[in-house]
Amino acid sequence: MTQRTLIKDLASLPDGPVKVAGWVETVRDQKRVQFVILRDESGSAQLVNPVNDDTAETAAQISALMHGSFITVEGDLKADERVKLGGLEVKVRSLTVASVAKDSPIADDSSIDKRLDWRFLDLRRPEAQLIFRVQTTIEHALRQHWVDEGFIELHTPKLMATASESRAELFEVPYFETTAYLAQSPQLFKQMAQSAGFGKIFEIAPAFRADPSFTSRHATEFTSVDSEISWIDSHEDVMQLHETLLTKAVAAVVEKHGAGIKEHFGIDLQVPTTPFPRIPHAEVKAIVEARGHTIERTDGDLDPEAERQISQHVKDELGHDFVFVTEYPSSVRPFYHLRPEGDGSITNSYDLIYNGVEISTGAQREHRVDVLEAQIVEKGMNPAELEEYLDFFRYGVPPHGGFGMGLARVVMLMLGLGSIRETTFLFRGPTRLTP
Repeated sequence: MTQRTLIKDLASLPDGPVKVAGWVETVRDQKRVQFVILRDESGSAQLVNPVNDDTAETAAQISALMHGSFITVEGDLKADERVKLGGLEVKVRSLTVASVAKDSPIADDSSIDKRLDWRFLDLRRPEAQLIFRVQTTIEHALRQHWVDEGFIELHTPKLMATASESRAELFEVPYFETTAYLAQSPQLFKQMAQSAGFGKIFEIAPAFRADPSFTSRHATEFTSVDSEISWIDSHEDVMQLHETLLTKAVAAVVEKHGAGIKEHFGIDLQVPTTPFPRIPHAEVKAIVEARGHTIERTDGDLDPEAERQISQHVKDELGHDFVFVTEYPSSVRPFYHLRPEGDGSITNSYDLIYNGVEISTGAQREHRVDVLEAQIVEKGMNPAELEEYLDFFRYGVPPHGGFGMGLARVVMLMLGLGSIRETTFLFRGPTRLTP
């Protein structure tokens, strides 16, 4: 392993010899002195090389450097408040070129599709790397809470014999002499864990939707954050878990990356207060219509503009970035959402909207097998294809519920970005399978 000092650690060192490594951001090749901006995964620093007879070989190397070339440099660190980049520089004593780069095919003003074609180069931007450091911090904070509270982490199969939601938006995969399907969600297996007596579980894993949408928030493969808990009284218990997790995640991001988010994205990220606002679906529709937007969908669901409108209403009236929209119509919910006694038109479910976009669906699950069978038929599905799922309930299962949440959407909205293409390491959509 190459022994080197990360650039972010240079400021804590005394003047003297150091070894740094990274890629070349810029070269200023002047007659009497050369400057190189070197970047590694932690930051950037200025290298300086006075041009004279003693440094001729190094000067020739620097003159030949291309943007993106990876180099190792040994030199002398010197603090100098005149240097705008961190108040320090490294005077080059020796330079080794690990690999030479060609001219970059992308520029600062390249389109997002062009940048995605060359994603490994696009990700060298400091703001791009910050996106995935934020994502890492979010996941760590979520896991920390789950583990501290006794949850069990699962790794569920992504090849399935039947649909987990409906037959819409399913990817079919040839599987020996039969057909398999890529999992739309871990829903069935999360519920199996409740029948198995696991009590509280979580998973962060890929999910797949054969959705031909080209919107800023849809992908055919995405990372789903899922949790399921037993012995709940209603979906309120799930919402309390959900808001606790997100509050801890945002707090961790603010503590670790707040300054960087402000610098690179211009956002002063704040930790949300709890409880998050809760508004029933019917009331949301009335509020949205009063704000001048007519929802034209005939199935009773909210459209994207309605989500933006209710989010803005909550921001204006309550100063909150999150809102739970509760009691969704059963017509737009899957068969396994519990419907309250006496009103089969609604469900004990919610969508969580963050900064104008839905990031999650959660619900209390139906655990009575006879009701499940009836609701499967009502949704146009065949109970015979879900026999193994229904067995979870025939042998006893506690009242339970949970949620699934899109990780890339959360990061996108947290950082004020325009598309999950920016917050997905390698995006997959209807027309993109590479790189």
